This record gives sequence, structure tokens and C-alpha cells, in this order.
Amino acid sequence: MATTILIPLATGFEEIEAVSLIDILRRADIKVIVASLNDNLQVQGANGITILADQNISSITVNDIDMILLPGGWGGTDLLAGDDYTQNLIKKMNKENKLIGAICAAPYALDNAGVLKENFTCYPSVEEKIKNQNYTDNKKVIEDNNIITSQGPGTAMCFALYLVKKFKGQEKYNQLKAGLLADFC
Repeated sequence: MATTILIPLATGFEEIEAVSLIDILRRADIKVIVASLNDNLQVQGANGITILADQNISSITVNDIDMILLPGGWGGTDLLAGDDYTQNLIKKMNKENKLIGAICAAPYALDNAGVLKENFTCYPSVEEKIKNQNYTDNKKVIEDNNIITSQGPGTAMCFALYLVKKFKGQEKYNQLKAGLLADFC
């Protein structure tokens, strides 16, 4: 069965994280849907790079996806945390025990939805805005039940490769890791 991952983009998203996740997951033949929070499918990132989304997030349901994966960037994270449709989708994904991922500032949006589990990581200082105090700063990726978190721009490739291993197995992980020269993951 094919895996489908939703990556919602909101104005101010962290481009390195979003593009790394989209690129590496697609290299692994994982279907990635890039969704905008509004009707304008052009979404500008934190550093002025514009990405063209595939569709509006309001057209996505829990049944359409296997995972929702949030890139960070404070501007984008604040919008994801405040968007009713996105927050409800995250809650429904959690209720069905489907995978939910977040990197950098985005675990804040998961905390806002009430789904962040006990163990997590995020960009240093973001943990101060999160109610859960079980922040870990010495791991690039942490999985706790159905929630997977990562630290930030420098760990985006490792996060994506972690997901490749989870969905496609060790062989595909090794192949992509070698091809990307990602020995640091």
C-alpha cells in the first residue's frame, strides 16, 4: 500500500525543513501532498522563498493521508497552531493513532492541539512555550507513540531519512543516505 504524507505550508514556514522533507520523501517514492492553508497556492517561506502547494488543506481528510508532517518556522507555526482546520485534522489523526510529525517550532502546534506526547524535541527555546516539560535536546529525532519530532533546519535531512526508514525500510534508507552523502544522520 502506498504511503501518503501531508505537509501543510503556512506563510513563514522554514524552507530548508519543508523542501528537505518533500524532496527526500519523494525520492523514496512516498506520495507527498503539499497543502496551503488558503486558496492562494503560492506560500512564502520565512526567508522569501515561495513554494507552490499542490492543493488547499481544506480538501484533505484523515482518510486521504497516513501522516501529517509540519515544518517549522515561527510565522508558519503560529498560523498552523491557529488554523482551526489544521488543528482539527491533527486531533483526528491522533484519535485514529495515525502518525504526526513536527520539526523546529512546529511541536508548538502539536502542543496547541493537545497531541504532543511525553517525550519530544524541538528547536531550542521553543520548549519554553510548550506546556509539556519533557523536552530533550540531545537527539535529532524522537518518536513517542504516534508523534515524531525533530530539532530544526540542520536535522531536517535526518528527520526525512528517519521517515524513509520507517515507511520504506532499511535498504531504501541506506540507499538514500549514501546517495545524499548524509553520513551525519
